[in-house]
Order: sequence, then C-alpha cells, then structure tokens
Amino acid sequence: MKIITMLPWPDWLALITFFALWVGYAWLAKVRGLRDQSLIANTNRYRQLWMMQATRRDPRVLDGVITQNLSQTPAFFSSTSIIIIGGLFALLGTTDKAAELVGEIPFAQPTPLLVFELKILVMVGIFVYAFFRFSWSMRQYTFVALVIGAMPSPEDFDAKLYDRQHFAERAGNLVSAAAETFNDGLRAYYFSFAAMAWFFSPMALVLATALVVLILYGREFRSEVLQVLRD
Repeated sequence: MKIITMLPWPDWLALITFFALWVGYAWLAKVRGLRDQSLIANTNRYRQLWMMQATRRDPRVLDGVITQNLSQTPAFFSSTSIIIIGGLFALLGTTDKAAELVGEIPFAQPTPLLVFELKILVMVGIFVYAFFRFSWSMRQYTFVALVIGAMPSPEDFDAKLYDRQHFAERAGNLVSAAAETFNDGLRAYYFSFAAMAWFFSPMALVLATALVVLILYGREFRSEVLQVLRD
C-alpha cells in the first residue's frame, strides 16, 4: 500500500494512459481490421488460400515445412522473453545503482527506489504477457500441423467423401488464430519500448506510447506491404 501514496498522480495518470492506449488500440485494430482490411486481415485471407491449396496437395510436405518455419518465430520470441524477464529480475537487485544511472540522464526525473522497482515490475509484467502469447502461438501452430496431417487425400476430396471447403476453413482459421496471437505478443514488445520512457518521466511515457500507437497504425493500415497484399 505504500507505493500507492509514494507514486505521484502524474505517474498514475501516465500509467493509466499507457494501458488505455494499448488496450484501446488492440480493440480498434481488431474491429477496424474487419471493416478496412488491415494487414493481419489481408494475410488471413492468404492463409485461407494456402489451406485450400493444401487440400489439393499430396504429400503435404511443403505445408509441414511452412508450418514449422512459422512456429520458429514465436519460439524465438518466447525464449527471448524469458531471458529479458530474468534480466529484469536481476536488475531488481541493483535498483540503487540503476536509479542513479537513470538520474544522471538529462531530463530524467529523480525517482525513489520503491517507485523505480515498480517500474521494473511493470516491465516484467509486459514481458510475462508477451511470453504467454508467444508460447500459445507456438501451441496453435502444432494444432495446425495436426490438422494438416489429418487432412484426407485429394482423391477423397474430389470424390466428395469430405468437404474440402470445411477442412480448408478450419485449418485456415487455426493459422489465423496463431498469427493473431503472435501479433499480440509482438505488440507487447512495441509497447515495452514505450514503457521504458517511464524511467525518465510520466510525460515521456505518454508521448512514447502515442508514438508507438502511430507507428503500429501506420504499419497495419497504411503500409506499402498492405497495398501490395490488397492488389
């Protein structure tokens, strides 16, 4: 309870703004993405086409290789998150020296040790969330591999023994869910950079968070890659 009284109201306001912008942008990207065809929405369309092609291939070695390659990226970020979390916990043991180092940076506000430790714990929480999203994305890709392996042969699909569209949509939805979960973890990494600005001042946190939102919006709704995928 002591931290509640020690943390100034500008810091509380900046922290609330940080999480509000993060959650608000995630909600906006999901809702508007369905209407305006965001980057993730367009790539999901290609995932559906991929799974439709997979139903026509035999053997499906290529699809297994693609799935394995896609799962390696969340695996990398998942292990990286664990390393970062360990480093942040190690930093908790040297908060006095770290606080002095940050205090010597121009425009950085002096911070009590207890408040400095709270900021580190917020960073830990962000990367813990990222770890869970990345690890869940990994598991979802294993489900994708199972569905691909369980697909009937193209001859059975052609003979109308199984519904090709049903299998393709189900597998495509799984790949899309894995990609969207990975996107949540990657977004947490972006906002962790904004959270680092809190070590300097609450105003820096607000400005950095707004900048991250603008960068994410530009990449998901205004990027050249999106235009190529739309065409």
